[in-house]
Amino acid sequence: MKFFLTVAVVAMALSACTQETQNKFGRAMQNWTGTDGVLEVYAGEKLVRRFMKIDKLSTAAATQGKAERPYRFGYGVLDENLNGVVDANEKKVYFEFSDYSTSYIFFEKP
Repeated sequence: MKFFLTVAVVAMALSACTQETQNKFGRAMQNWTGTDGVLEVYAGEKLVRRFMKIDKLSTAAATQGKAERPYRFGYGVLDENLNGVVDANEKKVYFEFSDYSTSYIFFEKP
């Protein structure tokens, strides 16, 4: 019974939070549990880059103030041949991309 009461209280507390607070909580949970994310970057309709085994994407924060920068960054394995498999010669790299200049899709690998 205590478990259900605790779950109900947490659910009510989360519903009272702003969307940004809920997003931060979700990111914290995702960071804790980990993911097997894939980021695909497109130039028009053509796939030009794929990063695999991404555990999280982060939004850059301003060095002064509380504003966020218009780009995201993370670490993942660059799928150089775009075959959707992490090959032995493909290494983990740092990447970043602008919200303004690229079309991208981020998803958890099924």
